[in-house]
Order: sequence, then C-alpha cells, then structure tokens
Amino acid sequence: MYILKNAWISIVRNKGRNILIGIIILIIASCATVTLAIKNTANDLIDSYVSAYDKEVTIGFDRSNMMKDLNMGDPTGREEVKERFNNIVNLSLDDVKKYADSDYISKYYYTYSIGLNGQSIEKAEVETNNFGRKDKVNTQTDFTLTGYSNIDAMSEFIEGTYVIEDITDNAWDIAFDGDYVFINSELASFNKLSLNDTITLVSEDSKTYEFKIIGIFKENEDSSEPNMSMFSNSVNTIVTNATSLVKITDANTNIKGDIHPTFIINDYNDVDKLQTEFYEKGLDENYILETNEEIANAGVSSVKNVNSFATTFLIITLIIGGVVLFVINMINIRERKYEIGVLRTIGVSKFKLTMQFVSELLIVALLSLLIGMGIGTLSSKGVSNSLLASEISNSQNKNDEINKNFGRGDHGNLGKGRGFAVVEAYDSIDAVVDMKVLVELLGVGLSLVLISSIASITSIQRFSPLTILKERS
Repeated sequence: MYILKNAWISIVRNKGRNILIGIIILIIASCATVTLAIKNTANDLIDSYVSAYDKEVTIGFDRSNMMKDLNMGDPTGREEVKERFNNIVNLSLDDVKKYADSDYISKYYYTYSIGLNGQSIEKAEVETNNFGRKDKVNTQTDFTLTGYSNIDAMSEFIEGTYVIEDITDNAWDIAFDGDYVFINSELASFNKLSLNDTITLVSEDSKTYEFKIIGIFKENEDSSEPNMSMFSNSVNTIVTNATSLVKITDANTNIKGDIHPTFIINDYNDVDKLQTEFYEKGLDENYILETNEEIANAGVSSVKNVNSFATTFLIITLIIGGVVLFVINMINIRERKYEIGVLRTIGVSKFKLTMQFVSELLIVALLSLLIGMGIGTLSSKGVSNSLLASEISNSQNKNDEINKNFGRGDHGNLGKGRGFAVVEAYDSIDAVVDMKVLVELLGVGLSLVLISSIASITSIQRFSPLTILKERS
C-alpha cells in the first residue's frame, strides 16, 4: 500500500511527463486494438474459407507412370502406350463404393455418364460452319447423359458453368429419384421442347428410354470455350440423376457407363495412406489420387495478405513504442536521480524503490490502455470491415449466386462444402473486439511496461545513494 501511495503521489506531482507517457501508450493501445481486431477478423474469414472447402479427392490418370520406361520416339513405344491405355480397367460403381468404405473418407458423390441417340428429338447440329468444316458436337452418340448422385456432385451448376433458366415447382424434390432430365435451352429451342414434355432416347441396340423434362438450363457464356459453332459445348448434354443411368446400364450391358467419383476426406495428410489403400483394394496403378488442396489454399491468399500486413504493423508499432518509452524513462530516471539518492539514504530498499517506479508506469499504462482500447474498439469495426470488404462481400454473394444457378433461392447453403464460405460482415463491436483481443492487448501493455521499466530497474540497482548526494552537492 505504501508503494502504491507513493507511486500515485509521484504521478500527480509529475503530471506533464506522465501525460506524455500516457499519450504514447494510448496511441499504441489504439493501434494495437485495431490491428488485433483486423487479425481476428482475418483469421475468422480464413477459418470460414477453410471449413467451406470440403477436402476433395478425385481419381485421375498417372500419365508419367503409364509412359515410364518407354521411348515415345519409337513406334514400338507408342504402341505399348496404346496397349497400356486400353488395358486400364474403367471404374465401376461397385469399385467406387468399395473404395469409399474407408476410415479416411467421410462421404462421397459421383457423376455417371452414358451416351444415347435421339428418337423423338434431334441432335442440335448444322451441316457446315463458316470454315467449311463439319460441325459435330458428339460423334459417338447423339446425346451425352450426365447423371449426378446428389446436388453436391453438380459442379457445373455450383461453379456457374450451367445456369437454370426454367424449372418446374417440384423439380428438386424429384430430380434424384426418377427418369427426369434437364436439357440445354438451345436443344429445347431446336426441338421446340418445353417443361413437362417427354423425350425418347434409344440405345445402339434399339432399346428406348423415356425421360420427362423438369428443367431447362443454359451454358454460361463466360465459361464456354470457343468451338466455332453456333451452339454451346453442352447443347447435346442432358442432365439427369445417376440412379436412373445406373439402372439403364445394369439392365443393358451393351451401354457402358463412365463414372467420376469425388471422395471427401478428413485430412489432406491422409491422401498417401488412402492411395495405398485403394491400390490394395484393386485400383489400377496407372490411376493416381488428386486433391483440391491448392485451390482451397488459393481461396484465402488475399485474406492472409491482410493478416500478414496487420502482424507486421503491430510488430513495428510495438518496437517503435517500446524504444520511445525506454528513452523517456531513461530521461525520467536522470531527472529523478537525486530523489532516488534521498530515498535510498533514508532506508528505502532497492526492491521497494524499483516497485514504486514500476507501479507508476503500470498505473499510467493501465489508464492509457483502457482509454486506447475504447478508441480502438470504436474504430475497429469500420477499419476491419473496410480492409476486408471485398472478401466479406464475396463470401456473402457467392451462395446467392449458386442458388440462382439452380433456379431457386430457397435451397439453403448450397455453396457450403464447395469452397464458398458464408461470412457475414461484423455488425457489432464485440464481433471483432472480444475477450481474446482484450487479453492480447493486456499482454501488449504489460510488455511495454516491462520494456520501459528496464531503464528504471537497471539504474536503481546501479546507483549508489552516497555518490548521487555528493554529485548533487
């Protein structure tokens, strides 16, 4: 109590010097509060983006493995590559289910494609284009039917390559359980088709299949590659569900299905173990597992830059503030050298004297920290949202865009799991200046007090009271 009382008396007696110290600490505290708030906001956004991305694993060709030990300049080598390629066993749905039964996999989905010809509808094509070449979108069969196992598998719609133009009211209730299709708007116009019409397709062995149209989509012009055609690339693509197509191939072995699975794993570090497990379960070694880790990391690069900037600014602020406070305290000690000598002469111990000087700094620092924290708190929301405005706006709008791609706005968070985080702007101060920020700020304040006190502690321990009084006289 004696130490605190003397510290307070000294603070009041030396108002000018302590006000100067307080202003410096106040500025540092304000800057630190805003900076820590920005870091917290950025970290929240990074966590949201990371959690928004499912950790996806897909199966692709390992071309380097397929061509190893072969001389591609030799005709024999080229023939060997063709033979190896032809000998690769295509994946089946049973294979996918077998691979998905793993402790490393949390869920999976897939697309399943087959080719059929038209009976009641014509393939959209023209005889020649302006370059005098035959315009054939698909030379194998008239139409490619792409079936999705569930809505998560519909990458083209989620990414905005395909956008629903028109849809029946109950489309999404029945889309994955029955012979229902979505057709390209150009194909619909070419054949004068509309919603609820029935189309008939036929296999090469003359078996017919009927489908009901429940949606019409268009290909986004921004995502369509130039193909020197009056039609988009997807004009003869018919979208349906995988269940319907699997039923067709199970009943007709002459129709070959092409499956593309996506596995959701718990950790990217498990990929090598998962690949080994797949090989043990029979996966051809010319296949390799690929992940979306690079894409997921790229999504947070801009936010990480803001976080890095905030960290650098905070470090520079603390270094400059610490140096300035240290210098002010050195000057303070020199001015109060005689006071130290008198107190030591009348019996005040070095420890008590040191604690008094540290207490003075601590009291001034705490008062300044509280005021600075208040100023920083009032500023932090606006500054944080301003610096991260584009990221917050992006994350808010993307899920709405996805819902529009699916033709409805009431599907909830369709973007969740496909890299589109739904992050709301921070509407209240507490959202960015929380208990974590306050604890961090307190740590910053105590660090500054400790740095500043080094001058006091060192000088008091070094000064001899008799020498000080002799110099004074």
